[in-house]
Amino acid sequence: MKVVFMGTPDFAVPCLETLTQSRHKVIAVVTQPDRPRNRGQVTFCPVKERALELGIPVLQYEKVSREGVDDIRALNPDVIVTAAFGQMLSCEFLEIAPYGVINVHASLLPKYRGSSPIQWAVINGETETGITIMKTAYKMDSGDIITQKEVAIGEDETAGELFEKLSRAGAPELVKALDLLEDGKATFTPQDESKATYFPMLKKEDGEVDFSLPAHDVVCRIRGFNPWPSAFTSAGGKRIKIFKAAVVEGKGKPGEVIAAERDGITVACGDNAVKITELQPENGKKMSARDYLAGHKITVGTVFGNV
Repeated sequence: MKVVFMGTPDFAVPCLETLTQSRHKVIAVVTQPDRPRNRGQVTFCPVKERALELGIPVLQYEKVSREGVDDIRALNPDVIVTAAFGQMLSCEFLEIAPYGVINVHASLLPKYRGSSPIQWAVINGETETGITIMKTAYKMDSGDIITQKEVAIGEDETAGELFEKLSRAGAPELVKALDLLEDGKATFTPQDESKATYFPMLKKEDGEVDFSLPAHDVVCRIRGFNPWPSAFTSAGGKRIKIFKAAVVEGKGKPGEVIAAERDGITVACGDNAVKITELQPENGKKMSARDYLAGHKITVGTVFGNV
């Protein structure tokens, strides 16, 4: 089939690469416009960069449903594929290709609809998530399911690590779904709306750690915000990002440091405590707790709290 591929971040790159090695032909790639990154310098997004390396034409639109319908229709694609594209698509756009728009979503729908399913699955302490290949409908993440693949979430796995795992899992599942479509063997299973859950896009301020929660919940939140937008707390009016922590036994006022030793900084929670082992001071580099304590005064009784 002739495929127009639409995606922007790293998550979509394995899908693009695997498609180019399949029996299907990627005739164009659509991404978000180039934006300032790296201290204001404009750089290509990962999908555009890889598409150019592969010699595939790249189109970019602020609003593809408004600006790109005629361009995409002129390409006469059999199917349009989206993977972390980042724009809502109009009903008119969804009808351009005979096979419609096929989306790669990083959860087992109907659970975790929305733009941040990977992070929220980790934050909520899930032990399993997966990939869903679905036919896109106008309502967000509500389309019929073509295939799904379950993926385990490791006990200590961060959102960043799970992001890479799901990215790799989605690529062959996408090709499998397109093969089924072309062969006339695809089935379309409606989602059970009664089981649907939706979670919003994460914002930086969502990363603030609430130590009044049970220690397990605190650790899940730290894992879910690693690497972005980073869990954080504060001490002495200075923000501290937290990247790694583990549940340990301990009692104290929530947010109170009950031990500050070379192997970690132990902070009391609503239930038990967490030992922080990797963190980053304001305007500093990511480092181990041992290195942090060598240059910062954190003593027993220090209280982590709002900036």
